[in-house]
Amino acid sequence: MTAYVIAHLRDPEEFHPEVLEYMERIQATMDPFAGRFVVHGGAVDVREGEWPGSVVMLRFPSVEDARNWYESAAYQAILPLRADHLEGEVIIVEGVGPDHDAAAKAAGIRASLPVRG
Repeated sequence: MTAYVIAHLRDPEEFHPEVLEYMERIQATMDPFAGRFVVHGGAVDVREGEWPGSVVMLRFPSVEDARNWYESAAYQAILPLRADHLEGEVIIVEGVGPDHDAAAKAAGIRASLPVRG
């Protein structure tokens, strides 16, 4: 199942040159794991809550590929170039298939809830 790495990064007051080096080198670390950018800092239209910063989303063939990329020596070598200069959160999440049905998922959750009396 496709997996996504999602980063919510706070916009820096000043762009550090090491962040640019990170950006120049990251794709080479993703290539062995078939990773690709889906979103890379595009405009954010906040509809609920607050979202200070930008979004980066990567796609990998599986959660295992995403984890292996993140933990790889190649990525770990460049990670400080970004992490030392940009605050934020990074998560890995499994996607859903093309036949995903939100109503069916809700029904499954509803069926697992205790009966109220």
